[in-house]
Amino acid sequence: MEYDYFTAIVRFLHVIVGVAWIGLLYYFNFVQVPALKNANADGTAAGITKHVAPLALLWFRWAALATWIAGAALLGANFVPAFTLSGGYEAIGLGSWLGTIMLFNVWVLIWPNQQKILGLKSASDAEKTAARRIAFLASRTNTMLSIPMLFLMTNGLSHKGLIGL
Repeated sequence: MEYDYFTAIVRFLHVIVGVAWIGLLYYFNFVQVPALKNANADGTAAGITKHVAPLALLWFRWAALATWIAGAALLGANFVPAFTLSGGYEAIGLGSWLGTIMLFNVWVLIWPNQQKILGLKSASDAEKTAARRIAFLASRTNTMLSIPMLFLMTNGLSHKGLIGL
């Protein structure tokens, strides 16, 4: 039996960048957001918003994209059945759709609004207020979607024999 090194490497990358993506998602929602409230209150938020947040968002958005691409590569010929929720690929397909929604949220809702919030893109105070709400809701949505996404994807992968569980 020949070992498939390409699949093993892509699976490794999918897991590593997925851990980075979801880890940063949880960091933002459970650590940075609450810490920023306190840091804003005592005037020490600049270090976080100027140095930590932009770097963490860089890793966050590229880890999201790399996770999705690696996942799509792992699906390979099963990509269409997974995304059309057919042929026994319903679980992995639902997980893939949740991951796709989360990727959309990162690149289309969270990142553009965080640029306004952090002053990386000019915005009025009203635009920053709206941006905070949109980024907050998209990030919280991703946090909530991450649990069923992980469950469905790991369940779906093992069910179809796509990973050696």
